[in-house]
Amino acid sequence: MSLLDRSYDHLLRPTLYALSGGDAETVHHRTLGALARLDRRPGLLSPLAARTRTDDPVTVAGVRFPNRVGLAAGMDKDGRALSVWPALGFGFVEVGTVTRHPQPGNDRPRLFTLAASDAVINRMGFNNDGADALADRLDRRRPAGTLGISIGKSKVTPLPDAVADYRYSFGRLAGHADYVALNVSSPNTPGLRALQDEGALREILSALVADSAAMTRQVPIWVKVAPDLTDHALAQLLAVCLEEGVAGIIATNTTVGRSGLAQADLGRASEAGGLSGAPLRRRALEVVALVHRETGGALPVMGVGGIRTPDDARAMLAAGASLVQVYSAFALHGPGVVPAIARSLRTAQG
Repeated sequence: MSLLDRSYDHLLRPTLYALSGGDAETVHHRTLGALARLDRRPGLLSPLAARTRTDDPVTVAGVRFPNRVGLAAGMDKDGRALSVWPALGFGFVEVGTVTRHPQPGNDRPRLFTLAASDAVINRMGFNNDGADALADRLDRRRPAGTLGISIGKSKVTPLPDAVADYRYSFGRLAGHADYVALNVSSPNTPGLRALQDEGALREILSALVADSAAMTRQVPIWVKVAPDLTDHALAQLLAVCLEEGVAGIIATNTTVGRSGLAQADLGRASEAGGLSGAPLRRRALEVVALVHRETGGALPVMGVGGIRTPDDARAMLAAGASLVQVYSAFALHGPGVVPAIARSLRTAQG
């Protein structure tokens, strides 16, 4: 662990939580607010980027990624700090999940830190300003850098109308994105995971792939899958993705399982929501390997789930991932984890 990591874990993070009354979501909002203010200070970002940037370009599914480490969806839902993430060492950022209609998400409290387990439980519920607001923001200013946009179904939209809901968000946002991630796997929107079923998923993908093909610049579509699907269900999902022309798979979303929690965190096990962080690592690796095996490498994979160290990231690549994403480790241990992982992957590929 570097000096920066130790300083964050033992000084800065406890201070942030103390100032926020121990509420994880307040810490999140204050952190993102500070980063959003930094977003328009290029004079500060440039020297920061010079220290953290890792040049390890790779092209996956027709998209150039400056390095293999991305910020997973959920941190910067509405794209408020897009210039900051590259300066912190990320090769790409995925904003969202964004829905057609703006929505407040689920009632608070809805975000919980499980420090002993190096994990987080969230039941945010796609809180975001909506597709139109993000499109307007990107119309005004779309910073350079590789950008993914995650889209999900609005809570108010009935499942039978999901296709139209996704198509609206895709139509408003795809022109700003280097890739679009289809989120049908969050456990925090009622019924959403049913859209991973063969018929429902095929209907959505068929519509979005056709919409992409009609654009001047076709936008790759990635599908984010749940770790809680059986291997058989995952194999069926992958067959649909191959048949419908999906660009790649993001493996995985958060889990509704609670295995791997430390004794000190068992009191939180009954909290509803998706678990991320270290307890998800093993299953995420299994899913990455399954995707690579079932598709013969035909579908690239972004590995996400429990990645904190360079060894964790290298294990994802060894399992078949082309790219990795980080979120919980960044939130729990600070920005020092990012350049360390990116540099290790450059070395591993070199």
